[in-house]
Amino acid sequence: MTHADVLVVDDDDATRDFLRDVLTREGWTVDDAPDGAAALEKVDRHEFGVVLLDVQLPGVGGLDVLARCVEKHTPSKIIVMTGIDTTETVLAALRGQAYEFIPKPIEAWRLIDSIRRALATAGDAPPIEILSARPEWLELLVPCTREAVERIQSFVQRLEMDLPDDVRQSVGLAFRELLLNGIEWGGHLNPAQQVRVACLRTRRMLLYRIADPGPGFRIDDLSHAAGSHPLESIGHDEVRQEKKLRPGGFGLVLIRAIADELIYNERRNEVVFVKYLDESGGASREA
Repeated sequence: MTHADVLVVDDDDATRDFLRDVLTREGWTVDDAPDGAAALEKVDRHEFGVVLLDVQLPGVGGLDVLARCVEKHTPSKIIVMTGIDTTETVLAALRGQAYEFIPKPIEAWRLIDSIRRALATAGDAPPIEILSARPEWLELLVPCTREAVERIQSFVQRLEMDLPDDVRQSVGLAFRELLLNGIEWGGHLNPAQQVRVACLRTRRMLLYRIADPGPGFRIDDLSHAAGSHPLESIGHDEVRQEKKLRPGGFGLVLIRAIADELIYNERRNEVVFVKYLDESGGASREA
């Protein structure tokens, strides 16, 4: 069985040529297919690290290709790319165990970053488990890896496209920081551990609930966090360098500034983030 890094599946000739050129310049070996049937044939005969899969394909549709690849336990990481990023399409890709979701028009830098992460991820990496995949209630069990954070956020961001840009960006930052905190501090970056993530949406409210497997924490113990030091101090940064943590430490400060409600359980290993929305879907400070 021959091997290539990436298979590009798209019925648009110009898109296939563009992606092949971009990815080849990155040093990857690239093959392509113009429809779903050709893609399935190539996946059967060849081994690909990543499959870039368009949703709208003649004959066998992209989501059907995704389902068949899952049935056959294809080792390829499948990145769904489409200009039709409706809620139903996003959730279908998530249910189908797509590695990531990328909207069209495609940003080359983002695509390259996604492919690099996918190729670097072990084939036996723990999957993201889907507990609920409804527009108003998304709930997942996420392995404790930083790579899983990027994957989850690619789906969650598309489910929030009806929100104003400033609201979507701010709650996206908060969600990412809360999930990273649970994975790093609660799960200690152990892929065998899981963080339970729920994203609930009503007409007037957006709620994230994140529970990690750790014992919890006390605010006084967070010497690595900016909130534990005077505003003008960088003491938290020195602590993070000593502990070999990623740059940052302003997570709790940021989240508190964005949230309308931020509630921890008694052990502080589970947090609920609430953002109230007005009738038009924008942010509101009213309950």
